[in-house]
Order: sequence, then structure tokens, then C-alpha cells
Amino acid sequence: MELTDSKIIEQTLNGEIEAFNTLVRRWERQIYALAFRILKRDDLAHDICQETFMSAYQNLSKFRGEAKFSSWLYRIAFNYCNTRLRSYGNNELSLEQQLEDKGFEPATNSEHINDSLQRKQVAGLVKRALAGLPPEMQQVIIMKEYQELKFHEIAEILNLPISTVKTRVYTGLEQLKHRLNHLKDIL
Repeated sequence: MELTDSKIIEQTLNGEIEAFNTLVRRWERQIYALAFRILKRDDLAHDICQETFMSAYQNLSKFRGEAKFSSWLYRIAFNYCNTRLRSYGNNELSLEQQLEDKGFEPATNSEHINDSLQRKQVAGLVKRALAGLPPEMQQVIIMKEYQELKFHEIAEILNLPISTVKTRVYTGLEQLKHRLNHLKDIL
């Protein structure tokens, strides 16, 4: 039977330091993915992931349990990402420059090559269009569409009303659609 996050936190706070590693293994992929999608660089995403878990461990006794542990963890990561973005500026972390296409299987024949190229082209268009959105819209779209978080989870993480999150997602998706149509027309 898999232990809940709350039980693992309790064990960690009771001196079972190794129990925290279970939380790290459970959440590191999601935290890394969030950081990578925001910062667009593998090295920075790994740094943020490490900083997030170090901070979570050091502040675990301050976790009140009012929100889910995952929301608290995402919030820590999100804050570190924003700090890093401010320190590097937008030019150095441009979405087009740093984001790699991932998840495509190597093609084995010409039909698969065409499909793979087409998916990569579409992914590239989406990334370019997403990069043109305001940061607050990029963040909620990344959390909703790529991290598959629910509106209330995003609201907790960003400390915003759910209505604001929904507005940013829907407005951002409309702007994304408009940008994609524009990019498609000029290519």
C-alpha cells in the first residue's frame, strides 16, 4: 500500500529522514517538467528541482497542510522559476532558443519520417506562439495544458482567484489560437 504524502511528511518530521526521498521520487518529474516548461533550459530546470526539494525539506515543519503537499511544492518551484527569470531576463531564456522537441520516436520509414517532421513543425509553431504570450498567460497555460493541473490547483499555486486563472487560460488560449493562425499564414 502506497503511503500518502501526509504520512510521509509525518515520518520525515519524526526523524525518518530517508522518508523524504519517497516524496522526492514521487514529485521530481512533475517539478522538473514545470521548471523546464517555464525556464526552457534543462540545466536550470534541474537546479530549480534541486532547490525546490531542498527548500521543501528545510521548511517541512512550516507546511500546515491547508493545501495539498503537491500544491505547496509547485508554489515553491514556481517562485524559484520566477526569481530565475527575473535574474536572467527574457532574452537569455527565449522559448524558441532553449526548448527542445521531446517525445518523438525515431522514424523507421518515410511515412513515419513525414509524420515526425509534421509533429515537430506543429510543436515548433506552438512554442513560437506560446513565447509571444504575456508571461502570466504562458504560466497558466503551461500549468493547465502541459502539467495537467486543475484550475483550483493553479489558483492555489499562484495565490489567485479561480476566476482569474480561468480568464488567463481562456484568454491565453484564444491569443494562442490567433497567433498560430497568423504564423501558419506567414509560413
